[in-house]
Amino acid sequence: MITHPESEGPSPGLPRETLGDMPNPLGLDGIEFIEYATARPLAFGQVLESMGFRAIARHRSREVVLYRQGSMNVIVNAHVEGAAPEGPADMPRIAAIALRVRNAAYAYQVLQDRGAWPVRSHVEVMELNIPAVHGVGHSQIYLIDRYREFSIYDVDFVPIPAIDSRPPALAGMHFFGVVQYVGMGRSDDWVAFYAELFGFQLMPQDTRFGILPKGYVLESPCGQFFLQLIEPELDALDINGEESLHRLAFGAPDVLELVRELGQRGVHFVESPILHVEQKGALTQPSMGGVSFELVHHTARPAP
Repeated sequence: MITHPESEGPSPGLPRETLGDMPNPLGLDGIEFIEYATARPLAFGQVLESMGFRAIARHRSREVVLYRQGSMNVIVNAHVEGAAPEGPADMPRIAAIALRVRNAAYAYQVLQDRGAWPVRSHVEVMELNIPAVHGVGHSQIYLIDRYREFSIYDVDFVPIPAIDSRPPALAGMHFFGVVQYVGMGRSDDWVAFYAELFGFQLMPQDTRFGILPKGYVLESPCGQFFLQLIEPELDALDINGEESLHRLAFGAPDVLELVRELGQRGVHFVESPILHVEQKGALTQPSMGGVSFELVHHTARPAP
């Protein structure tokens, strides 16, 4: 059994040579939604709309809005109880990842048996009880098994009138993965966490995506998304920064076409001697205190 990387005492670790072909112990089937917490939901909503998302529904009892584009769902949470203990921050931060699984109750029990920390939820009337475990920092990892004919949004959210609930994706845009910042010397702990609990596989060091190819890349057992673990630079001013889910990455079969479409919507991209727009990837300029999105050349797997 592996403990959470943030638990006290030494981590048992996991030798990289044992990571090989990992099974899919939870029946993962991609990302259902990414949740951001912020005290400025309207401003961040405008950022998402510039990226091609549309607000399609509002939560029945909380200050939470569902944005969608193609198969991607992004939840913007300004409800204090749904954010970090100190409340939502002005700068939006990734507060949760919801993973699609075959059986949420089974997956929840397996994760606890393997040492994950369960999240104790406080469900109100007319709300679903969605199982979750603690992730990095203040984040949570939800487990969703209602995502086909009947979804969690049918219960918890009210559609916004006259809005298309299935806005098309720009230029084949889809979830590619999430970048996680880890503490100095902590990559092995987090590799073990995701491998042992969820079945992620550490990819060879020469496997690189996009224009920011640092750290370690983990592939989900379903092959539909990736995690990138990045430690601080040795010469960085702050090498003890908070561990967190830092950045969301979108895949696209033609990055340059997507950049053109986003540019027409007012999105600006980083251009410097080190980073610039190219077919393999691009990075949006930071907004709202540091929020940016990464584009990566990638073709989504067809839905099963």
